[in-house]
Amino acid sequence: MSLTRLRKICVRTIPFIEVDSLAFREGREALFRDDDGTGFFLYLSRDISSSQPEERVIPLEVREALLWLNEDPQDEGSFWA
Repeated sequence: MSLTRLRKICVRTIPFIEVDSLAFREGREALFRDDDGTGFFLYLSRDISSSQPEERVIPLEVREALLWLNEDPQDEGSFWA
């Protein structure tokens, strides 16, 4: 079994209002690229103090990674849907 190293490309924090409690929370997104540059992974983490903490890893194609990197500030967080 071969292990692939990941390199962090970009990290950002997305503020949101939790629907159930109306409390201010933060989500975190981090984009990683594998060593050979062919695979991208988006790590999503919802605030652990939330009533419903969540973590996900989404594999991305190159085009999707570029779209994520170039999202307008008002569109950030679109990969949570």
